[in-house]
Amino acid sequence: MSLVPSAGAANKQVPGARVARHLNRWERFKKNKRALVCLWLFGILFGLSLFAECIAHDKPIVVRYAGKWYVPLFHDYSELIFGGEFDIHTDYRDPYIRERIEAKGWMLKPPIGFSYDTINYNLPSPAPSPPTRENLLGTDDRGRDVAARLIYGFRISVLFGLSLTLFSSIMGIGLGALQGYYGGRFDLIFQRFMEVWSGMPTLFMLIILSSVVEPNFWWLLGITLLFSWMSLVGVVRAEFLRARNFEYVLAARAMGMKHSRIMFVHILPNAMTSALSYLPFILGGSITTLTSLDFLGFGMPVGSPSLGELLAQGKANLHAPWLGIAAFVILGLTLSLLVFIGEGVRDAFDPRRKP
Repeated sequence: MSLVPSAGAANKQVPGARVARHLNRWERFKKNKRALVCLWLFGILFGLSLFAECIAHDKPIVVRYAGKWYVPLFHDYSELIFGGEFDIHTDYRDPYIRERIEAKGWMLKPPIGFSYDTINYNLPSPAPSPPTRENLLGTDDRGRDVAARLIYGFRISVLFGLSLTLFSSIMGIGLGALQGYYGGRFDLIFQRFMEVWSGMPTLFMLIILSSVVEPNFWWLLGITLLFSWMSLVGVVRAEFLRARNFEYVLAARAMGMKHSRIMFVHILPNAMTSALSYLPFILGGSITTLTSLDFLGFGMPVGSPSLGELLAQGKANLHAPWLGIAAFVILGLTLSLLVFIGEGVRDAFDPRRKP
């Protein structure tokens, strides 16, 4: 009886081997307790920020009035419905409206009764006002609640970082794969282009481009993507240059297999091992880029919740240290969590570490 496994048996073992490798890497990651705790903490913070409207808003989540249910978070109601005198959108912070609602029902309010753009006109001192029981982290120079702006600003920063990391990784991995697989003149020309492109002053170019158009989330994402796609090109290119002369690749070419299938089915999974370890660090750099642009005044539109804009307010109002301290703590905590997660991912994908 032959001891050599058949081709069908070998093909059946490949998915199982891949699953075993992934489980082994996850076990390695879990052994890094610091990285695991940081991953859970970052996931909890980001998950809570996705429901920022239920945590910090000037409208109640649910209103029960006169036997009927209302959801002000998703629909604007006239104050005539709640016994008001004018056909305008209901201001649920108005004491008169609150009394009318509580007389015939109740309302479930968020823990923080301010949205990111809500101005508190009843401050105990001129804005920026220090922390009080109503504004736990104080207000900024326009009377807006700092805690609410931190929650919304954290959400925008992370979503921007995730989007930029995703799109830049797709571009970088794709272009690096083409360079490494085809090599030759294409690789040489593209390398010279990258040397010129990477030599440009990125921050100044971002500032110039951001000042030409009215900035918003998608414009900033597109402009920043012009310079951030190069982070993974070198890593993926090196892996493809190494793997394109392997025996299984040469055999696939001899059998007439399509180049796209060889690149993205057979070589890319091996190249992704080194590329994935860079993703947390790229995410941290993307968040820092948006914060820097907002700090300089070339980022999100005026009035948008932003960590960089809050840092700029702290710089302009040194007599209100709670502004800079709050933004610095959130930004420092976020970047620290991402760095520790990145170290755990790097160790998990390190081939020199034995199972």
